[in-house]
Amino acid sequence: MNSQRDVAALAARFLLTVMFIISGFGKATGFEGSVSFIAGAGMPLPQLMAIGAIAVELGAGLLLLVGYKARWAALAIFLFLIPTTLIFHQFWAAPPDEAMEQQINFMKNVTIMGGMLMVWAFGPGRFALDREAA
Repeated sequence: MNSQRDVAALAARFLLTVMFIISGFGKATGFEGSVSFIAGAGMPLPQLMAIGAIAVELGAGLLLLVGYKARWAALAIFLFLIPTTLIFHQFWAAPPDEAMEQQINFMKNVTIMGGMLMVWAFGPGRFALDREAA
């Protein structure tokens, strides 16, 4: 049973991080567009916010994927998702034709936050660089 749990933890880390790694890489390679998007949401210091988003999405995403300092990486992503979700997925204030899409994205982020809390609480499993028991 433990080996199945460890394989499941590894698969979960992959599934939880693939979106963040791809998104962080996209923000890094399309930095000006990322800055424009963040500025368009009315965020202060959009260049700094973009760098922070890249650090969390790409940096913490990769750390969580390989299982190095995975609990801290999961917590960083969890905390990052709080303002990100509230600022960029305001379905309650979206135009009617965008409200459903924004609500889905909001709920997906809330669900991902639950997964990140699970990693924070129980660790990355045995198949991780930190080799922590799940």
